[in-house]
Amino acid sequence: MQRSSAPHAHPKSKAPPVPPARRANTTGSVSDARAKTMLKEAVDAVVNSFAKHTQGYGRVNVVEALQEFWQMKLARGADLKNGALVIYESVPSSSPPYVCYVTLPGGSCFGSFQNCPTKAEARRSAAKIALMNSVFNEHPSRKISDDFIEKAVADAKASFKGNPDGPESSNNGIEAFQFMLETNKGRTMLEFQELMTVFQLLHWNGSLKAMRERQCSRQEVVAHYSHRTLDDDMRSQMALDWIAREQESSGIISRELGNAERELEAARLAGRELRFPKEKRDILMLACSQVNSVNGLS
Repeated sequence: MQRSSAPHAHPKSKAPPVPPARRANTTGSVSDARAKTMLKEAVDAVVNSFAKHTQGYGRVNVVEALQEFWQMKLARGADLKNGALVIYESVPSSSPPYVCYVTLPGGSCFGSFQNCPTKAEARRSAAKIALMNSVFNEHPSRKISDDFIEKAVADAKASFKGNPDGPESSNNGIEAFQFMLETNKGRTMLEFQELMTVFQLLHWNGSLKAMRERQCSRQEVVAHYSHRTLDDDMRSQMALDWIAREQESSGIISRELGNAERELEAARLAGRELRFPKEKRDILMLACSQVNSVNGLS
């Protein structure tokens, strides 16, 4: 393949100025590329370090290493309700890039964060980011403590600014979040993730607000849902709530689904924890399929 050479510019000629919009886009692209490179380097460093301490030098099988890590946690007495099983979920696709999600025993979810040409590579990419977070989770700073709660609540207050449901709804949600953290002191965030996701979904779905209107106390709500798993029954119930909203406001499911898919994609590529946006998307897809099925029949 021949590479065409650019014509030599005249010594006195100047390159045309880059338009502001293009310059901004170029800067953003460079910044995104740098962030992705730094993320990959950080993940590789943690995985390699883990390999040296467990299996010696050489190429580590991250899928096996991740499973062994959680089996080791269980053997050392970690409170894992569903055992140490690590669950992978490949997104159906007939062509690359392929995407894979991995859910850890504590309920946390991560996804392949690289552009993966094969399904096996997508699985390894998801395992890498999950292993890195699993290792980091062992650091004392990841334990739920008084200092941790203070920072987490401050971050939650900042994220709720401008909430369309009003300050009262935000304050109630934050108070419930703080109460949950305080009742789970000593646990790590990855071990706490499933319970946290359940309450994030209840808040997003409007269920917490409905329970408050029925005069349920915060302690009663937390006590009830602390023993519930995020299963198909809970997803189906929330999907029914969105179907009811669709009947009142046509198009709300598709709009919310679009937002959830964009949020999930951005979080996956950034290597962040994904359980909440992924569950939102799955619930809305379930609601959407049921609405389409009803419309087809009618």
